[in-house]
Amino acid sequence: MTKKYFTEQAKYNNWADSFAIEWLTQINDEQWEQLIISSFSSVRKTAIHLTSAKRIWIDFWTKVPNPVYLSAEFNGTKNDLIEIWKKTSINLLNFIESYPEEDYLKPVDFVYPNGKKDQMIFWQTFPHFVNHATYHRGQLVTLLRQVGFTDFSNTDLATYFIKKQNTIA
Repeated sequence: MTKKYFTEQAKYNNWADSFAIEWLTQINDEQWEQLIISSFSSVRKTAIHLTSAKRIWIDFWTKVPNPVYLSAEFNGTKNDLIEIWKKTSINLLNFIESYPEEDYLKPVDFVYPNGKKDQMIFWQTFPHFVNHATYHRGQLVTLLRQVGFTDFSNTDLATYFIKKQNTIA
C-alpha cells in the first residue's frame, strides 16, 4: 500500500461525504429528527455517527490523548454537525498527505465506544475506516428515502474513479 493509494481513498471518502452533506442541507428539521427503525434511529443519529467515526479515527491515528467520541457529546444543530464534518474532511486529507509511509506498518491503539481497548496496524485501520463510512452512507440513503428525500447522487468508488478520469482526460 502506498501513500498514493491512501490519499486516493481519503479523497474518495471526502468526495462521497460531500454528497451526503449536500443531501442533509436539503432536508428539514422534521426529516432530520424523524424516528426510524435502523442501526441508528434517525438521519441525525446516523450523520452524527459518520462524523464521529471520521473524527475519532483521526484522533486515534494522531494519538490524541483521551479522545472522545463526538456521538457521546454532540448536542448541536444540523448545521453545526455539517461544519464539523467539513472540517474533519479537511483534517483527514491533511493527515493522510503528511503521514509517513514507513508508519503504515505500525500499530494503532484505539478504544471502542464501550471502553474496550484494541489495536490494529495502520494499513488495516484505514481501509476499515473507508469501508465503515461507505456502509453508513448506504444506511443514510435508506433513511433519507424513508423521510421522503430522493435527490441522490451515486457515491460508488467506481463512479469516483470514472469521474476523476474524465476530468483529467
